[in-house]
Amino acid sequence: MMTAMTKLTEKQRKHLRGLAHGLHPVSRLGSAGVTDAFLAEFDATLAHHELVKLKVTAATRTDRNAAIEAVTARTGATLISRIGNVAVLYRPCPSGPRLVLPEA
Repeated sequence: MMTAMTKLTEKQRKHLRGLAHGLHPVSRLGSAGVTDAFLAEFDATLAHHELVKLKVTAATRTDRNAAIEAVTARTGATLISRIGNVAVLYRPCPSGPRLVLPEA
C-alpha cells in the first residue's frame, strides 16, 4: 500500500470529477468498518481502476468522514470529491498512470 498522496491542481481535480460522474460505486464500506481485508481489496481496486467511487454506509456524518479519511490515509489515495455517502478517490497506478491528467 502506498503512503504518499498525490498532489493535484484544481484543474486536474475538476477533470477527475468529470470522469467520475458516470461511474457507479465499485466498493462499499459497510458496518464492519475499515478492516485489513477491505483495505487489501480496495487497494487492488485502486491499482486496477485508478479512479474509484466508494459508498460508505455509516450511522452519522462523523463516522462517514472518519471512515473516508482512514481509507485515504491507509491506501495513499487522494479524495477528489465527496457527496453524501459517496466519495471519489484517485491514486495513479504504480506501474504507470493510465488516466491522462491535464497539465498543471
